[in-house]
This record gives sequence, structure tokens and C-alpha cells, in this order.
Amino acid sequence: MGQRIKAVTFDLWDTIVHDDSDEPKRKAQGLRSKKLERRHLLWEALNAEQKIDEAAVALAYNVGDAAFNKTWHDQHVTWTIGERLQVVLKGLGRKLPDASFARVVKAHEEMEVEIRPDLIPGIGEALSDLHKRYRLCIVSDAIVSPGHCLKRLLESYDLARHFDGFAFSDEVGHSKPHRSMFESAAKQMGVAIDEMAHVGDRDHNDVKGPQALGMKAILFTATRASDKAITTADAICERHADLPAIIDRLAG
Repeated sequence: MGQRIKAVTFDLWDTIVHDDSDEPKRKAQGLRSKKLERRHLLWEALNAEQKIDEAAVALAYNVGDAAFNKTWHDQHVTWTIGERLQVVLKGLGRKLPDASFARVVKAHEEMEVEIRPDLIPGIGEALSDLHKRYRLCIVSDAIVSPGHCLKRLLESYDLARHFDGFAFSDEVGHSKPHRSMFESAAKQMGVAIDEMAHVGDRDHNDVKGPQALGMKAILFTATRASDKAITTADAICERHADLPAIIDRLAG
């Protein structure tokens, strides 16, 4: 029999924040999509130093993304955006001056802070309720925006105050479902791994990963329900208003 639940860890994207809900806002402002803007930023910086075809930069960026995705999936490691851009530059046989490179990296990192995606309805109330009885921690992969920017994003929503810890993959050194992500959360909150429950939207990373460590896992389906039919989750949550009661039931 497992330990009593004392803490709850949360995925970020499509669990707290609705991923890519910033794209309509960008479009309304006449801006490129994030994907196109990232490629344009690198091309613009390179072209200012020495003329280069924008399509060649986009192709090299796509190859770099594929390499990142394979490393993320197979090795549970998320390269920082600086490391990803260096892979692209190496593929192009080009370099950027340090100051120019730093500007491109910063623009990538802060894109989702400057134009924020939307919160999923009810998350603030659920966190406030849960934090009265449990310690809470974010356990999230940092795909483009690094951990320090994701924490700023949570602060801008006035949600960071509800969390007792933050385990971001770029800071931990591995991504979900690697054990070190959940070990970091447990250490920050002063609990054992099997005293935690995890909430997230992906069955492989957010359900089967935590369950393999002896945790309880809740699949959140409000914005992404594609894993609902295949999940082994201990519970399924369709809206945040129901989450505190679900956690309390699992905690016994």
C-alpha cells in the first residue's frame, strides 16, 4: 500500500496554460506565428552579417528541430534554445557574434512571456483550494521558453505563489518522464516520491511515467483529450473545478 498523498505535481502546458492559445493573439496583431518568427529571427541576424537565403535557414532550423525532438523523446533531454540554435548554425556552417546571438536567444525565450497564452479556466481556484491541504510543484518540460521565463509567466498570472517548487527540464537536466524530474519536485517539497500525485494531459509522460515511480496520476482532458481512451490514469479530470475533490479522494 502506498503512502498517503501529501503533495501534487502539475504539468504546465495544456494542464495549466492552454498551449498555442497565444497564436490567435499574434495573428490579430499582424505578427508571424511563433514557428515562422523563430526562423525569421535567426535569418534576420545571419543576413545582417552576410547575405543568406531565408529558405535555407528555415530548412536548417527544421533539421535542428528534428534532432531536438529525437533527443527529447529518446534520451529525455531538452536542449536549451541556445544549444538548439547552435546546432542550426553548425548545419549552416555559420556563426553569429555573441551579442547578436544573445539577442536571438532572448527573443526566442521571451516570446511566450510577451504575448501570453491563456490560462485554462478554473485553475486559479483549484490551486488555491489544493494548496490549503497539499504542497504543490510544477514539473514541466521547457521546449522553447526556459524555466526562468515559465516561472515569470506563472507570476504574471499570480499563480506562482501557489507552488512550493518548480522542476523545469532545462534546469533539472532531464525531461519527463525521467525520474530526476520527480525527484527534484519531491526534494523541493520535502516529501517522498510515492507521497505525490501528478496531474497532466499526456498518458506516456504524465501518467505512466509517474505511476512507474509509485505515484498516483490524473489525466487532465479539458484541452487535450486524445489519450483519454488509452490511459491507465488513476483518475480522469475534465475540468479544474473537479480537481480538488479528485485529489482528496485519491489521498483517502
